[in-house]
Amino acid sequence: MMTQPLPSTFLTMALGMGLMIVSLGCPGAEARSLDLSRPEDTLQAFRKLLCSVEDGRTVYYGWVGQVYSRVPGERDRHLFNVQGVSTRACVSLTSETGSPGFRQVSREVMLYLDPETDAVLEHWDNPWTGERNRVMAVANDPVNSSPFWAETTGQRLQFQWLGETDTLFLSVVIPLFYPNPLGSDYQDYVGGYYHAMELFNFAVDRSDLLGSDREEVSQVALSWSRISPWLPWMEMGGRPGEMVFQAASTRLEDWRQLPQPLRTQMETEFALYQEPPPLDDDRPNETTWTNFRHYLEALPTME
Repeated sequence: MMTQPLPSTFLTMALGMGLMIVSLGCPGAEARSLDLSRPEDTLQAFRKLLCSVEDGRTVYYGWVGQVYSRVPGERDRHLFNVQGVSTRACVSLTSETGSPGFRQVSREVMLYLDPETDAVLEHWDNPWTGERNRVMAVANDPVNSSPFWAETTGQRLQFQWLGETDTLFLSVVIPLFYPNPLGSDYQDYVGGYYHAMELFNFAVDRSDLLGSDREEVSQVALSWSRISPWLPWMEMGGRPGEMVFQAASTRLEDWRQLPQPLRTQMETEFALYQEPPPLDDDRPNETTWTNFRHYLEALPTME
């Protein structure tokens, strides 16, 4: 959800507990329990959550939520509602050292909606500047991951649970700090870095994840939070403050299960996003900031 490519070392988890889950073995092979002390088994479980162990199978994650402002010295404001979808697939990989792994390819759309009516916003009256801004939906193609390897990612992932419940949890925190695509060549001297954080919490039923006849989980609850600078189309310049995104997400069988108005937008404005990118897609990732730069560069120049 609007991130740079995920490095293979991005996960730093609290100490977890041992957990037994079921692996999908070769066709005809007897199913065995995965032991999460084995990195390749842990990575298999992670892949089932993100996408599918079947290469190229399209998976959808849809989400709904809210966006708030946080400015020093004033109350937080409910700026927007949001609806979004990530259309994704995974492909198996093997490292030079023989470690199993996979990579995810995806496209994502997110609409900014009126906080009262849920209507798609085309313009927004900025309460801080008094200007009317053009609203730009998130339309990132692609948003692909770096490879996840058993020998790295699989060693750090930790599934957890509380008490005797059947709900298993996985928490992922992604700190982001890199040169802002809208900045200059002198960011090391004057700042201008993009500084944000994304937080994901997966919750899945134990029996669903343990099902030996399934290549992915059928139901999963996902909480997504994001702390980030002002969006570029808000034209806030260096004004103090930040944005807080909070959304609830789940897997969908088909993009037609998305809520309105996003479903209609997927039929018309964002038909490309009904399918993931090719599995061998090697294009650089897009973000809200790179897309806005493309928009600025395409504007006619004044003579």
